[in-house]
Amino acid sequence: MTTFAFPPPIQPSVPVEGSEAVFPVRRILCVGRNYAAHRAEMGGDERDPPFFFAKPADAIAPLMSQVPYPPRTADLHHEIELVVALKSGGADIAVDDALDHVFGYAVGVDLTRRDLQGAAKAKGHPWEAGKAFDFSAPISAIRPAAEATFDGAIWLTVNGVQRQTGLVSDMIWNIPEIIAEASKLWTLAAGDLIFTGTPEGVAAVVRGDEIAGEVDGVGALAFSLV
Repeated sequence: MTTFAFPPPIQPSVPVEGSEAVFPVRRILCVGRNYAAHRAEMGGDERDPPFFFAKPADAIAPLMSQVPYPPRTADLHHEIELVVALKSGGADIAVDDALDHVFGYAVGVDLTRRDLQGAAKAKGHPWEAGKAFDFSAPISAIRPAAEATFDGAIWLTVNGVQRQTGLVSDMIWNIPEIIAEASKLWTLAAGDLIFTGTPEGVAAVVRGDEIAGEVDGVGALAFSLV
């Protein structure tokens, strides 16, 4: 009988701001079209509800100053997002109880191979090739919930030029509602990250671009595409 010696799995994790602790990542869920203006620019109707898609845990790219431009695309887009990190979970979580499950918040960028996503949409195929590739989720350190506020601006610049700007309060579904809705589809658990959607202004980036983003009261991140 042939046996194989596999290396132990590497647990993806994100640093916790102000400590030596790390947050082990179990799963990444993303909310699509959760800002009305972005939904309109992507061709959605105002009556369309937001929806979820997923990235694998190892798509996370924490505190990276350089992020590799992915292969097989000529149309890579940026999407700045507030990220929620869960310390516990469950199924069918009530909206009023949802924030009890939050460990903290971070700033993330959902990088998207828009050409591959568009081709998949046209054929009715899954989006994984467009959304769930390596290093597709750059993220800042996680700020513990007790130290975070996020009732202000969310923005992103490319080479110092503002591309995206909005208010977290512009979200169609707020954070407790997002957690509650996600828990109807999955049993949530400690280690889950939820990317909560992006404001308008998504656009293409190329190798060498310098990308910076911030959510007021949560944190900031910056990286170059190489």
